[in-house]
Amino acid sequence: MALELGPLLVISLAAFFAGGINALAGGGSFLTLPALVFVGVPPVSANATGTAALLPGYLASAWSYRDLMRAPVGLSLVAVLVLGTVGGAAGAALLLATSDAAFRGIIPWLLLFATLLFAFGPALQRRLPKRADGAGGLGGRLGILGVCAYGGYFNGGMGIVMLALFRLLGVDDLRVANGLKNLLSAVLTLIAVAIFALGGLISWQEILPMAIAATLGGLVGARIGRVLPPAVLRNTIVLVGAITTLLFFING
Repeated sequence: MALELGPLLVISLAAFFAGGINALAGGGSFLTLPALVFVGVPPVSANATGTAALLPGYLASAWSYRDLMRAPVGLSLVAVLVLGTVGGAAGAALLLATSDAAFRGIIPWLLLFATLLFAFGPALQRRLPKRADGAGGLGGRLGILGVCAYGGYFNGGMGIVMLALFRLLGVDDLRVANGLKNLLSAVLTLIAVAIFALGGLISWQEILPMAIAATLGGLVGARIGRVLPPAVLRNTIVLVGAITTLLFFING
């Protein structure tokens, strides 16, 4: 059944701005998840559908950073990819086992967590001590697994969590950290979307318009990112996240 004009505009606009936000700093799910819930998609399916719609942007970001991808000390890129695949699959499988009622109750807390990460993430990254052994120890591997499991379950604020983790694991160059973040985001999202599709969680009629809108938004966002002050962008994302979180707490 074709979407009516109103819902189509809502989800397309949300995806467009989400694509732009993801291209600049991440946080697109602050817009896609509530937009899909608003037009009547069940919460678990809305989370899966929004993730699938934003997948092309993650893949494009990973490709654009391909020349800067270097694994943390103690791990190879292959090992990072394996950990990302396992973690993303675990998180996606957990979402499959979560009921709509339970997920609706969890959404406000996940959004609150992601919003706080955006607000305090930079300060947290500066204060984190670096591990001398990089990611070579058990703690580093478990950290990557845990972050990717979170991303497979709910990817809001995932980029900030990953950047903080790579800082902790001794990755000093922010460009390299961004490359790793984009690679892991693409891999775990791809795995999660495959599992969501097999589990029947994706609402396919929303995917095409949202994917197109998100891709266009990503292209626009990349251009804006060259002139927009980072502080303005971060404050805007935090404001959107705070409003969305409050609305879900009120209406949840």
